[in-house]
Amino acid sequence: MTTQERKILSTDGSSSAAPNKLRRSKVECGQISVDNVSVVFGKGADAVTAVDKADLKISAGDFVCILGPSGCGKSTLLNSIAGYLNPSSGSISVDDSEVLLPGPDRGMVFQQGALFEWLPVAKNVDFGLRMKKQDEKEAVALVEKWLDIVGLQGFGDTPTYQLSGGMQQRVALARCLVNDPDVILMDEPLGALDALTREKMQSLVLELWKETGKTIMIITHSVEEALLLGERLFVMAPRPGRIHKEYRLPFAEQGLKQSLRDIKQDSKFSEIREEILTMIWNMEEEIMGGV
Repeated sequence: MTTQERKILSTDGSSSAAPNKLRRSKVECGQISVDNVSVVFGKGADAVTAVDKADLKISAGDFVCILGPSGCGKSTLLNSIAGYLNPSSGSISVDDSEVLLPGPDRGMVFQQGALFEWLPVAKNVDFGLRMKKQDEKEAVALVEKWLDIVGLQGFGDTPTYQLSGGMQQRVALARCLVNDPDVILMDEPLGALDALTREKMQSLVLELWKETGKTIMIITHSVEEALLLGERLFVMAPRPGRIHKEYRLPFAEQGLKQSLRDIKQDSKFSEIREEILTMIWNMEEEIMGGV
């Protein structure tokens, strides 16, 4: 394991010195504006409102988590920001440009990585660069840089299917970041990982956020994860999917300096966690009719 990897991925989930291969960039791009957005599937009596009149203003460099019960429209909202879905009404823009299609200013990381498992790691990471016809020498250097940063130095020639789930998610992160998007969108990126690997990856994501200055938006079902990672946390309510409450939190900044496990023991962390758990529990009870 390299010194770089030890710094980012300490066993207890804490983060220490920032990777010296990254510099905090001046945040200029990555503002997201969601203006009165609704997404409706179907028509007439069969119509289902997945997202109803959502309004979000995300500043460049923000780390945002979206949390809520199943079926509240979290992924629908994220996919609309990504450009995979068009709103039924309202508008979404990134840096004053309306989102109508996917674009290079937005990178996406999925729960299962969506990798080409038959290809070696480096060929997965450089896929976007090849599509852009990036200079080959520059592409090789960028791939090596980002594999080193995410703790996969020396794995470039390894077939992707031979990697563990956690390592595959690092590949997915590197593939996203190597294209230098202004906004990184993540849909349950750590949900399939075991508890220890998930904690390590949470520390890695925090370090990457701090050192790159990217705007990051994560969808998660984990209240603890949302509290640990999000500077801003939006809780969504279902039927119809809507923004229910926003929290502004200090724990992401704290997680860059101390163990994530210590943060979980903080009384304020526990208080907010229980408040949100109760909130979501009550939403689920309402959906199920109190069963």
